[in-house]
This record gives sequence, C-alpha cells and structure tokens, in this order.
Amino acid sequence: MRQGSAKQDGAQERESWIDCDYTDAEAIEVLRCADSGVRPDLSRHGYRFAKRAFDIVASGAAIALLLAPSVVLSAIICIKSPGAGPLYSQVRAGRLRKDGSFRLFRMWKFRSMVPHADEMLAELRDRNEADGPLFKIKDDPRIIPGVGHFIRKHSIDELPQLLNVFVGQMTLIGPRPALPSEVMQYDGRAMRRLTVKPGCGGAWQAGERSDSTFEGMVVADLDYIEASSFKHDLALIFGTLRSMLDGKGAY
Repeated sequence: MRQGSAKQDGAQERESWIDCDYTDAEAIEVLRCADSGVRPDLSRHGYRFAKRAFDIVASGAAIALLLAPSVVLSAIICIKSPGAGPLYSQVRAGRLRKDGSFRLFRMWKFRSMVPHADEMLAELRDRNEADGPLFKIKDDPRIIPGVGHFIRKHSIDELPQLLNVFVGQMTLIGPRPALPSEVMQYDGRAMRRLTVKPGCGGAWQAGERSDSTFEGMVVADLDYIEASSFKHDLALIFGTLRSMLDGKGAY
C-alpha cells in the first residue's frame, strides 16, 4: 500500500501481513486517501453478470423468508442485552475501485456481543488466539451469554449481510470483508483478497472457519479467486450452509 504515514515505518514484514497497530478509526482515515497498489478483477463479464443476478434473486428471497424469524431474534437480543439495538454495524473494506483506491462500506450483523465491545478490544489483545491481523478468542467475554454464543456458532449473526448483498456491496460467495485495521497489515499478496467483492460465505467458511490461520484464509481466498466459476460458487454456498448448521470451527 502506498501512503505517507510514518506510523508504519519499521513495521516488521511477516507471512502475508505487516505487523502494525492502527485502530480502525485511524485506518479508515488512511485508507480513504491511499492507493492499494493492486487493481480489481473486472474481467469475465458473463460470470460477474450471472453472479450478480443470482445475488439479487437469492438474497431478496432470503430476506423475505427470514423477516419474521429475524424480528423474533431481534426481540430476544434486546431482552438478553438491555439498552442495545439488535443490529450492529462495522466499516469494512469492499472490492477496490478501478484506480486501486479503497472502497469502504458499512456491514451489518445481528448483535452477538455486549454494547461497547469494540472499546474492550484493546484490553483483550494479549489473549488473541488467532495469528496475523485476525482477532479471535474461543471464550470471548464480550459475547452475550446464551443467544450470543448460539448465533455466532451457527453464523446467524451474519444474516443481515444479505442486505449488503442485495444492494451490491457484497456477494453471497467471496472473501470475508476485512476491517480497515486488518487491511493496514496486508502485504501485496493478501491485498489481492480485495480484487473481488467480499462475500457472506466462501472457501474459508466452508472449511476450517475460525480454526484456520490467517495464512490459510489468504491461500483459500486466492485459490477461490483463481478458480472461481458459477458452479464453484454454488458448491461453496452449500458448503457454507453445512458449516452454519454443524457449527464446527466457529467462535
């Protein structure tokens, strides 16, 4: 990434990431005027048209089908976590623009953590069980007891992202959208994850999920980008749904 901040000077390069300590707020300001150094994949017009058409139809149908259960789940979340809204949003990185600049959007989730969970992140950093830019704790104290663990295990918290898919910010199958602070740690190889639209599910979700390493996620996503096809996407949709049902590797 080409940008003028001195904060990254002396950052130690590692496998697929660069060790630095931006907050998301700081990263957002840097990414808004930064050049990624890579360009998005805008080839294969027929495949992208079919993928987008399927996204609109499938996400629209799912939104209509899941509307009533979502209202019930929202009520349960509000009861279990008084004072917090049932939906939660974060700024994430989307597919790069044609000129290589970063595209940021607001991604929606059902709330699975207590209010102010983001503010608690700094004091939990030394308990991180993931590598690279990822942050994962199996027994995360920020998760709402009961309902929070259930919806995270089965990835139900991700369902509001169907709205992001419907409006075109995401796709059903693709690399998971990264936080701005994570993108600041990407090297050129990991940055290639941003050459396609981020997805609700994909090779990583259909495989090891949270049990995977950051390098494993990058490899899976780059392999997907190289081998992507409508048939492959359909297979990964069923693989992602299977992972959601069995709940393995998620926390």
